[in-house]
Amino acid sequence: MEYKGRYKAFDLRQIETYPVSGRTNKVKLGDLVEPDQLSEMTFTVPKKVEDRIDKLAREIVSAREKQRPVLLFTGAHLIKNGLSKLLADLIKRGLFTMISGNGATSIHDFELGLIGETSEYVPQALEKGQFGMAFEFNYINAALIVGNRYRLGYGESVGRMICDTTFRNEVENTLGLKKGSIEFTYPEISVQAVCYEDNIPLTIHAGIGTDVLDQHLYFDGEAKGGCSGRDFLIYTEEVARLTEGGVILNVGSAVTGPEVFLKAASMAGNTGHTPGRIVTADFDLRPYNPEKFTDENAVGYYYRDQKSIVTRVPQAYGGQGTYIEGNQKQTFPLLYKKLLEL
Repeated sequence: MEYKGRYKAFDLRQIETYPVSGRTNKVKLGDLVEPDQLSEMTFTVPKKVEDRIDKLAREIVSAREKQRPVLLFTGAHLIKNGLSKLLADLIKRGLFTMISGNGATSIHDFELGLIGETSEYVPQALEKGQFGMAFEFNYINAALIVGNRYRLGYGESVGRMICDTTFRNEVENTLGLKKGSIEFTYPEISVQAVCYEDNIPLTIHAGIGTDVLDQHLYFDGEAKGGCSGRDFLIYTEEVARLTEGGVILNVGSAVTGPEVFLKAASMAGNTGHTPGRIVTADFDLRPYNPEKFTDENAVGYYYRDQKSIVTRVPQAYGGQGTYIEGNQKQTFPLLYKKLLEL
């Protein structure tokens, strides 16, 4: 990426990479939760949390029966915690109209589709200057370069790279690789691929310098920003469909998910499509203390998920919000189970 300003910029040509196959990972195929394992799972969530999940499941099913939007925004840990197969199955069943995440959400999902492993062991790699230095991250960078050329979104570009041989060949050409060099061993477990195949938008709301992609030679801020920017507009278009109700789920995203929704909702309202009677749900570990939301000296004041998703948003739009407190390794599979029981 060229720079012509007055300051000295880091030269990405100095970076040394290694094959992702030689990396130590914490999450492997055997760690993924299979849908048919749920009957054997023991759920240890409090009764009040289970009741909230049960009610949320009913709201989701009701919304879809009425052809209303159901949007899920997730941080990277839903993927890292081995829950992607459950999410993929719910997508295939038509229970979500949009999936969204941050740059890390896309990366961990990409790794699982590519090699069936993810979650690099950071301490071991960091001290060697090797953290995030697997060459294959350039596949995403190149997919964004090609996607930006076609004016596509971020999630769409990555999903298309996994699913579309012709598009993948263009990615290979961008990297100077032989045709057929890029092979995804487990495309069926990639949420980005499932969304692309099922024509469900998956939007990625990325930062610059926040992702390991940005450490590599083929990092292109214009391409990354362009594709992610289009995803924001795709996301906002879906939010504009919430005028008669719908469901918003925020799973493990303390800042990005809530803030993206607030901006999109404001844009929708500005153009005459104000959300109405929406149901919102936030999944996280922290206790819920709404009395602290106005106290700038309290920790809770600075976490937007509870403050916005559970409280501010439903109050503004005549809806209802709920907080699902607990480990998402328990709460999300329980939501999956409740949905399939309806």
